[in-house]
Amino acid sequence: MANRLFESREHAADYWKYRLCPSDRLIQRMIDFLDTRKGRPFDLALDVGCGSGQGSVLLAKHFTSVVATDVSRAQLEEALLHANRPNITYKQCAAEELPLDDGSVDLVAAMSAFHWFDRPRFLREAHRVLKPRGCLALLNYTIDMELSHPGCCPAALNRACKEFYEALHPYRSPCLGPSSMDFYREASQSIPYPDKEWQECVWVKQSMPLSSFIGLLQSFSHYQILLREDPQKADGLSQAFCERLMSIMRVTSAETEVEVAVKYYYLLACKPQDV
Repeated sequence: MANRLFESREHAADYWKYRLCPSDRLIQRMIDFLDTRKGRPFDLALDVGCGSGQGSVLLAKHFTSVVATDVSRAQLEEALLHANRPNITYKQCAAEELPLDDGSVDLVAAMSAFHWFDRPRFLREAHRVLKPRGCLALLNYTIDMELSHPGCCPAALNRACKEFYEALHPYRSPCLGPSSMDFYREASQSIPYPDKEWQECVWVKQSMPLSSFIGLLQSFSHYQILLREDPQKADGLSQAFCERLMSIMRVTSAETEVEVAVKYYYLLACKPQDV
């Protein structure tokens, strides 16, 4: 992996506790795409940049075996603690040097990770390990999540969220550019597979305690950069944000449920038979 920002044990634990994992509906879109192009059986899936392993568990329901890789030992240790399944094997390696044979994988997936890779090198590796008619799935979500709560003005909640995102923006990693989506859109245009599906606006809603929503935002790389640079400023920013949301919602507990709408985008691509 070209960029290594998720290596502390504390950050890995937060990843397991708070990070979003793809909905069953999004996973099913990957599976349906693979099924219509290659067909069953689904022998092997590769989850690259697996982090603490939530996505690997979802893939394991559909494949005989899953190999889950990450460059971070701390993330893999967290996955083994919480996301260990008999048909998942975890390997520490870079996304650009995959420890699998040529033409051995049915599905290569990178869920909220591709933007951290050396993307041209990773795409060459994905092409190498995919079987003919195997599929590549690149999935991510945007930070501009939308909140709602019964009896509360959504505009006020989302105005507060926007101001929090803007406060974090100076700490965004330069390697991400203005928008991570650009990297995925570029891959959609550059991958020389004729059979591709690009979708840049899929909304998924889920309910969670307000404290978990704050924890999710605190797990983001730019908040973690601020936390390392100025812990007092980071803690004050997130505490003030939480208190503001509670005030808008007219609640006294951060364990109050809030509905979070998350905008996903994804690229699905099928490796041609004769390549």
